[in-house]
Amino acid sequence: MPRRHTAPLHQISSRPVVLITTALPRSQLSHLAGLARIVMGPPGGDTMPRARVLQMAPQLAGIISQGELTVDAELLDRAPSLRIVASASVGVDKLDLSLMAQRGVYATNAPTYFVEATADYTLGAILALMRRLTEADRYVRSGRWHRFQPGAWDGGLLKDKVLGIVGYGAIGRAVARRATGFGLKVIYYSRTPSKEPGYTPLNRLLSKADIVSLHVPLTVDTYGLMNSSRLDRMKRGAYLINTARGRVVDEAALIRVLNSGQLAGAALDVFAQEPQVPAALRRHNNVLLTPHLGGGTRESRLMAWSICLSNVARVLAGQYPTHLQNEPISTSTGTTPARQYRAQPNK
Repeated sequence: MPRRHTAPLHQISSRPVVLITTALPRSQLSHLAGLARIVMGPPGGDTMPRARVLQMAPQLAGIISQGELTVDAELLDRAPSLRIVASASVGVDKLDLSLMAQRGVYATNAPTYFVEATADYTLGAILALMRRLTEADRYVRSGRWHRFQPGAWDGGLLKDKVLGIVGYGAIGRAVARRATGFGLKVIYYSRTPSKEPGYTPLNRLLSKADIVSLHVPLTVDTYGLMNSSRLDRMKRGAYLINTARGRVVDEAALIRVLNSGQLAGAALDVFAQEPQVPAALRRHNNVLLTPHLGGGTRESRLMAWSICLSNVARVLAGQYPTHLQNEPISTSTGTTPARQYRAQPNK
């Protein structure tokens, strides 16, 4: 459907409407003061249902999502005035970037603000698995602990274990920095071969690592990256950590290698069909399951919201946003509206 060009913002009598799919503290909203009318989703960490977003779409000039909203032809067809979708997350796999560009809609993300939090989570998950902390917690809570049991709850020592990091971007490197402090030996795999110390081809990394931690985006190349064949290559008794995207891992194959004892355990913060988690995974005491909270600290969330609000404000003011993930094209001119701002991108 061809995109209709709307009138310039200064010619619109009422302020443009910006939807934030969750409720933000009012103190965060100063970026849009005087620029937009803000509609927010539910409080308490919930997000606005997609059906409600679609109902509101015809009046929206901007959307700030939490990374949960699929922006596709259905939504864009209903939103002729939409100028920007700012995702308060790292991943952009739910945004149809090329279609958004064709419709003249900016797509931005928050790529740097969850790095440290996700790395913290990864080390916490490794400790929880290796030291059997969640299993022990459930045991104590059940009332079954009656005496000191030396040896019964012994886990593994991190020192001198091999951590294999798959995906060596900002998060992978932050994990490596933390891991060395615990005495872990770090090896890593990245899509582009490297001469840096520690680079290891993927299949070799899987066979050497005591712990494999995934830090890759979801792309055509990484979809099902950890399939049955690669899981079978992992060292017997190893652990798998996934804070990337659920569909990077073949969950059925993972269940199989957990059932067989090939893997000693796993920590999963993301799932193929969130929020659905296979019952077979929920039954495993040696699997740590968390509700996609890896990057979610109070500090990281506030920083991500701030950059999203700033980017929406910039676009509504006719400026070029930061962290742009696509290249919107004006259907009236066939050119990229943002190009005129590239010389002064931080204005």
